[in-house]
Amino acid sequence: MSAIEERSPRKRRAKTPPFVVPRPKTAPRTKPSGCAYVLWVIVSVILAAVLYYQSTGKGKEALGSESVDHLPDSYAICKPGKIYTVDDSKPKVDCILVLRDEIAATGTLDDIHKHWDEYQNEQIRIYYGNEPKAKKTLKVISPRPNSIIVPGLSDAHAHLVEYGLKMQLPLDKCDSITDVLDTLEAYVRAHPEIENDPTQWVEGWGWDQTRWEDWSGRFPTAADLASRPGLANVPMSLRRSDGHAVWISYAAINITLAKLPGQRWPSNDDIDGGEIVRDSNDNPTGIFLDNAILLVQSPPWTEHQIETYFERAMNDALRVGLTTVHDAFASESFLQTFQKMADEGRMPIRVYGMGGSENTTYWGKGVPKLENYGEDGHLNVKSVKLFTDGALGSWGAAMLEPYSDKPDTTGIMRSSPEALEGMVTKFWEDGWSTNIHCIGDRANKVVLDIYERLLTKESVITGESVRDIAAKRRPRIEHAQIMRMEDLSRVGRLGIITSVQPTHATSDMWYAEKRLGPVRIKGAYAYQTLLQTSPLNILPLGSDFPVEGINPLLGFYAAVSRLDIKGNSPHGAGGWYGSEKLTRAQALKGATLDAAYASFSENILGSLEPGKKADYVVLDRDIMNETAPVRDILRTRVLATVIDGKIAFGSI
Repeated sequence: MSAIEERSPRKRRAKTPPFVVPRPKTAPRTKPSGCAYVLWVIVSVILAAVLYYQSTGKGKEALGSESVDHLPDSYAICKPGKIYTVDDSKPKVDCILVLRDEIAATGTLDDIHKHWDEYQNEQIRIYYGNEPKAKKTLKVISPRPNSIIVPGLSDAHAHLVEYGLKMQLPLDKCDSITDVLDTLEAYVRAHPEIENDPTQWVEGWGWDQTRWEDWSGRFPTAADLASRPGLANVPMSLRRSDGHAVWISYAAINITLAKLPGQRWPSNDDIDGGEIVRDSNDNPTGIFLDNAILLVQSPPWTEHQIETYFERAMNDALRVGLTTVHDAFASESFLQTFQKMADEGRMPIRVYGMGGSENTTYWGKGVPKLENYGEDGHLNVKSVKLFTDGALGSWGAAMLEPYSDKPDTTGIMRSSPEALEGMVTKFWEDGWSTNIHCIGDRANKVVLDIYERLLTKESVITGESVRDIAAKRRPRIEHAQIMRMEDLSRVGRLGIITSVQPTHATSDMWYAEKRLGPVRIKGAYAYQTLLQTSPLNILPLGSDFPVEGINPLLGFYAAVSRLDIKGNSPHGAGGWYGSEKLTRAQALKGATLDAAYASFSENILGSLEPGKKADYVVLDRDIMNETAPVRDILRTRVLATVIDGKIAFGSI
């Protein structure tokens, strides 16, 4: 029995034979005469010429130049030399032929017409007794000038529901604590129900104290929130940009304390994998790190909230060209909502959900294994997400040696190596793929040790090579952010997938070297090195939104430039550690085919090849032109996002 249980999508109503025109009924005709007959002949000739030009593709630019916001069941889309397929055998083509939800052929327009004719001949032979009049003219569409076509873009690591939450109160645009407090006050004023109901919490996401002007870099406190009278009595829970620290108000501290056993704060020694930041009197300052966040008693989200947040994220994803998103921690309540919306055909993008839970004992039995689930087959759950450590920005990344700028800590391991190995082993035995969050060099070493033991053990039993087992199991390290030099090569030797986020490098580069020192930084954010050590040259790219922006072209830009959006870096215009840049072709593959591989879907997604799903994006400029200024990538607009051969956003 397969390790993946298939839950079939709903059966669809039978359809009539596709892509053929029914034989028209005959009707009595009257022969025109005189001027009417001459006019009829002229019109017939013109129409015949138009149909000929359309069917052969001649003059197609003129016919296809109008904006198209609805696509037929079958069509060709042509942009000579500007369709980037991510197919090694045909890296660029002129046209693709779409039949229903799949790509049927790629190549020149002549190639497409040849395939179309063969297909139509087969259809009329089967359904219409070889009646030539039943053949259908092929619609040929030409996108707007200067545009290009690429495969549907994927985000290999993101958080859909949390993104929806963040967008109701985004704090990432605040450049100072004053901006944060002003934003919070404005939000409370706009929602009077908050002041009138003490059970109403304010939740936000995105603050980053390392970016604030005129700030020491220390964590903010509940006292900072209470400095504004309008905020002093409001329960607040505000996630740091990386999601690994939460900043709460005095009201939230009091609510949380009242619900703790004995109304006493646990010591940090009693918090496994987390920390409460305390003042000189041992009282919480308002900052809770990693597993200590679980102590905060904010209300759980309702089903309506989860659905609202999820819908916002999916709609925004379509606007930026995302056709697939790997959701990197889908809790039980999230998955229930995902399944419900998939059943109802309300999941316009493809979602690869990684099951997630805060339980410290094995929870794999409670996660449904789903394959092509739902009315459109857009939901898959084949893996789980586990955590090893925290984040670099909150000094929570687990390091082998103390931080260079905070030598009293080596970060946080969210569970012991022994407990983590027991959990990973159980998931492995139950047929799950495991995707494990690793930031610091200690975290990465611990997880590589675990994976190496599991792969070696299975290799001894089956006789397969370690790499072959890895290719079958698809174990992943999420972030792979800071590694020892020897582990950079070991991860490739083992065939472990490293799922990385290029904008993390350009967000962290202003403080990362100070935090890590000149030696450890050489093994950090090493994307080109990781790609070259991968036996299959696999490096899936993501954003970790809402930690970073949702637009995948921000990650594409960061990967190929190693610059921030203003064109700067600590090393100047050449980019931060420029030898770790990716080429544009590598970055596109990372955001398409490599992400598909990391989700077991490379046979149907990730490139524009016959037999794969017709997922593609039309961009208004050529981001693949190596001679174009790299800053032009940031000006690129998505004209259309197409999923299953249909326009899900925009127009062509």
